[in-house]
Amino acid sequence: MSDQVLCYLSLHELSAQLHAGKISSAEVTRATLDRIRAHSNLNAYITVMDEAATRAAARADTELEARRSRGPLHGVPVAVKDLCYTKGIRTTCASGVLRDWVPNESATVVERLEAAGAVIVGKLHMTEFAVAWYHPDFPAPKNPWGADLWPGASSSGSGAATAAGLCYGSLGSDTGGSIRLPSAACGIVGLKPTWGRVSRYGVYPLGESLDHVGPMTRSVTDAALMLAAIAGYDSRDGTSLAAPVEEYSATIEQGVSGLRIGLDEAFLSKGASNAVNSAVIDAVRMLEKLGARIVKVSIPDILPALGAWSVLCLGDAVAAHEKTYPARAAEYGAGFRSFLELGSQLRAQDYAKAQMVRESFANQFQMIYDQIDVLACPSTGQTGLPVTALPDDARFLMNVDPEGLLRFTAPFDISRNPTLSLPCGKSPSGPPPSLQLIGRLLGEGTILRAGRAFERATDWNQQRPPIN
Repeated sequence: MSDQVLCYLSLHELSAQLHAGKISSAEVTRATLDRIRAHSNLNAYITVMDEAATRAAARADTELEARRSRGPLHGVPVAVKDLCYTKGIRTTCASGVLRDWVPNESATVVERLEAAGAVIVGKLHMTEFAVAWYHPDFPAPKNPWGADLWPGASSSGSGAATAAGLCYGSLGSDTGGSIRLPSAACGIVGLKPTWGRVSRYGVYPLGESLDHVGPMTRSVTDAALMLAAIAGYDSRDGTSLAAPVEEYSATIEQGVSGLRIGLDEAFLSKGASNAVNSAVIDAVRMLEKLGARIVKVSIPDILPALGAWSVLCLGDAVAAHEKTYPARAAEYGAGFRSFLELGSQLRAQDYAKAQMVRESFANQFQMIYDQIDVLACPSTGQTGLPVTALPDDARFLMNVDPEGLLRFTAPFDISRNPTLSLPCGKSPSGPPPSLQLIGRLLGEGTILRAGRAFERATDWNQQRPPIN
């Protein structure tokens, strides 16, 4: 097969070929590295790990030849967002502050990917310290669907690389939407786990009380395989959950018969375009045809939650950067510097009040799951946003727009629930609309089942950006 066809295989398709001996990890890793170079204009990577990846692929082949498989990720080229520490490899967070920083240990998620046999080919581009703006010294990633299109905020390198076939899966982080927004912007699948389901040890924080780490892939099955590799308790992360990790691959094909899918049409109509609204409702109807039952629900008012999100994120970020801000303020880009400036003006009582708003919203939101198993809504209300969609500084965060960019994402960081984003239609130009499925706490297995059933019944996830 051609390298382009090879690089667009799903992770699980490639895994089957590697384990059958039809292709070697060395071959597919070399093809991936060549494709990264061929599409370097996308700026998806900050650091490409040629030598380390080549050595890892050789080890993977030796083990596979000896029939010592570490699992479905064994020998598969993947990449991680450049806020995941990598021992001996620079971790920049796309900032002048950490431009040349080399950690002496790896993040837990990196260690777990390596333990699963994955071949890490590089560190992916992102907005500076995972908010909304790029540092001027790091040229911004380009959306493979069009250079004039927004690539989707902080995990934009992860979205671009996965969509363009520059890796078979990636890790992103999500504080207010940064797994789901780039997944939607780039037409791929993104899974934000329950807060604490995946360790954040060795992942540079934006807002520690809000940060989630999860996989971004080209299929729902691939997201399940990556989640299984990285999920689980970590004693080095005091917020990590000790609950057993489900066998996601054992249940993912069980379908949706009997599942209750919640739909709040008023919630959709206030923030989604007609095209996105129609695509999501059509997707829910498809799930109904597949055996699910649709239940009308009303989610709690999100406006207070969005206001609380802004305060919590700002306060957490200032705490995370206390050693370098304001001492090294000039090394930050203007956008993120404005974010820290705004956060430094918060009062303790502002943060305390926001925390109580959060707990109230989260508690009310969990009550919905007395009626349903999964909530459906868009990942984002628009498709194909222009690259100029975001304001230049942080002031917009304090003027919360209930129909704005974070409407369908930040509330579920506040509530800590797991979410799955996946393509659910076709756009005349640009990436497809994206369906978001929100599960109960630790309900990753259920949203993966629902997403896989929808994906199996449609071909929306087969759409590819217009690049060779």
